[in-house]
Amino acid sequence: MINKQSLWFLTLFSLILVLSVYYITMPSDLLLSNNSAYNEEIKNSSTEAVIKESEILVAMRVELEEERAMKKSDLQGILTNKDLPAEEKNEALEELKYLNFLSGQEENLEAKIKNEFNLDSFVEIDGNQITVVAISDKHDSTLANKIMRSIQSSYDDKMYITVKFEK
Repeated sequence: MINKQSLWFLTLFSLILVLSVYYITMPSDLLLSNNSAYNEEIKNSSTEAVIKESEILVAMRVELEEERAMKKSDLQGILTNKDLPAEEKNEALEELKYLNFLSGQEENLEAKIKNEFNLDSFVEIDGNQITVVAISDKHDSTLANKIMRSIQSSYDDKMYITVKFEK
């Protein structure tokens, strides 16, 4: 009888064999033409790193998502722990729902800013504080004021809104 280790070995070996046969039977002029075009492209392109505006926002979103993912992981650990009382589990569940609610609110505000002002933005909500980072060439205080008023119109309570502009 074949055990799992032998089965994996045979599977990987056959995969390597198929790929090597494919590589050997491939026309050599195809390999040379692709490599020469690629090498020429590398020579002609500049090696400067250019950061696009959207990359700044993506980095901020990724950082926030990682932070929230860690919180959610901790909360889910509390929910799955059999030794904790039901009250703590309920609190963890409520906090988990709140984190999901915040994510939805942030996405809605970003869409609102995109629709009303045609600006790419990043929104972070922390309690009653809202931080907005908008991508714009001009740093206009009237535009910032309009963004703040637009966001505040979505809430009944007083929110402390900060607007920053990035290029």
